Amino acid sequence: MTKKNIDKLALNSLKMHGVAAVNKANSGHPGVILSASKMLYALYRDHINFDINDPNWVNRDRFILSAGHASGLLYSLWYSLGILKKQDLENFRQLGSKTPGHPEFGHTLGVEATTGPLGQGIAMGVGIALAQSHLGAKFKEINHYTYILCGDGDLQEGISYEALSLAGHLKLRNLIVLYDSNDVQLDSQLNVVFSENVRQRVESQGLFYQLVQKNDVKLISEAIAKAKAANKPSFIEIKTIIGEGTSKEKTSEVHGAPLGSDILTLKKNLEWEYDDFYLDEEVKSHWQNTLGKRTQLKKQEFKMSKELEEFLQKGQNINLEIDFELPKNQATRNTSGQILDYISKNLPYWIGGSADLSVSTKAKGADGIFTSTNYQGRNLMFGVREFAMAAIANGIALHSVLRPFVSTFFVFADYLKPALRLAAIMKLPVNYIFTHDSLMVGEDGPTHQPVEQLAMLRSVPNLAIYRPGDETELKAAYELALENKHQPCAIILTRQNIKSFDSSKTNFKKGAYLVRKTDSKWALIATGSELGLADQIAKTLNLNLISLSNWQKQPIWDPNYAISIELATTFGWKVHARYNFGNDDFGFSAPGEKILEKIGFTFENLREKIKEIII
Repeated sequence: MTKKNIDKLALNSLKMHGVAAVNKANSGHPGVILSASKMLYALYRDHINFDINDPNWVNRDRFILSAGHASGLLYSLWYSLGILKKQDLENFRQLGSKTPGHPEFGHTLGVEATTGPLGQGIAMGVGIALAQSHLGAKFKEINHYTYILCGDGDLQEGISYEALSLAGHLKLRNLIVLYDSNDVQLDSQLNVVFSENVRQRVESQGLFYQLVQKNDVKLISEAIAKAKAANKPSFIEIKTIIGEGTSKEKTSEVHGAPLGSDILTLKKNLEWEYDDFYLDEEVKSHWQNTLGKRTQLKKQEFKMSKELEEFLQKGQNINLEIDFELPKNQATRNTSGQILDYISKNLPYWIGGSADLSVSTKAKGADGIFTSTNYQGRNLMFGVREFAMAAIANGIALHSVLRPFVSTFFVFADYLKPALRLAAIMKLPVNYIFTHDSLMVGEDGPTHQPVEQLAMLRSVPNLAIYRPGDETELKAAYELALENKHQPCAIILTRQNIKSFDSSKTNFKKGAYLVRKTDSKWALIATGSELGLADQIAKTLNLNLISLSNWQKQPIWDPNYAISIELATTFGWKVHARYNFGNDDFGFSAPGEKILEKIGFTFENLREKIKEIII
């Protein structure tokens, strides 16, 4: 078979297998499968280094499908490469299949990130490219590329602006974005909702822009080659036709609905004379002779140093005992800053920073600021980009063995929640350091006083939530964060000074625990900064005291004889305690102590109310 004919058959196989899978499931997005197939074909035929038999090779190129609704196209390629079988495509979007509706990291071989919520794939790709730049500065053999395929919806989400802005500023030259520019989206033509000049936008952000006016494999491949030679991150806009080859091409109707009988029109236009899922042996050989051979040559050239080998090996299992004296009765954000410095000195994998708040959160990395002239720096200055910060951290965690942390005020946890949710889904060891944990933020007022954020985070599956009450619990929280490879964690810290108490690092690690045991049937339950207050009350009323700073969903005490104290909404506490003291409204702009007086959250007032309950 001639090169022209095998190219045509291999490309049409991508198109047909993808839309056939959508048709079989009667669910999915055929339009983007047809519009983006040529760019994916050019990328994998001519450029990407990826070994299906060694999918975790550290220097492989990464491909992120930010337009996750195009999963049918990715799975179609995986079928041609031998990662998936015909049965997998026939089970597209079905329960338990290897081909879920959107790509899922850890579920399907070769999927580098869970995508679907638009824009986040771009930011995760930036994170992967950032990790590559950092590791490449330490180990010269780490020199791969990160490719992202995005669509119009990705660029309309604000996170894409945040992430590309930072990527351009940092000159992450090994990042290449392919933009499927087809001028159509789900509800309308693109011009109904989007008219900005994309070229001016991305060039102003510091990216190298190229326009491929014709959706042609050769032209796309040439543009990618130019992008790889650039000294800055690249953005390639490729003008495509959504649903190309169908009777509904160029319309919204082909965006998110199966082709149905229109697949016959596509077959005719593609001159496809085979069964829907037919895969020619020559197509398989074609991929072995292009992608396969190129990757093997790249791997033969790759020489891993002993230093990198040791770094990767040790990074698989991280344990660090935080064993040094810390001051008592100080704000846990300050204590956290001291612990972070200790971790940074002892763990080269620890990398992260704050969203322009390290002065307040005390959270910054070591070895200087990460800049385009100091990629070895581990202090990431994210600027005021909370959402992108968290998604970039996901990308850093996805790369290999780096352990990212990010920090902002707790009230802004809402800004980054979608990325935190993806970290929990992907089981990534990303660490969120939130400070200014309650109404005690004081004069900044209700806009900066987190009331509902604890309840919000507690509703997220697979997220560890630590709100340590003093320095001992905080040490334990950080040790747990480092030990856990398959779960993100949130560490919630105070702005105000706390009251240290007789806490236990060992018991904290097990979950909720008894701080104080008496012969009473009643127990006070508290977390974080309220533990010191609860400890005082428990002593005067001879009550048991339970720390729930390491939050768990199951009650540790009979809820009928339990009383909770937490300076946040009482929502979610009923499972633990029948009586709950908190604040179920927004806060006030006033000094912290005045706020406590107004809501009755003082030692004297709470002691009297609790006394009335237990008598």
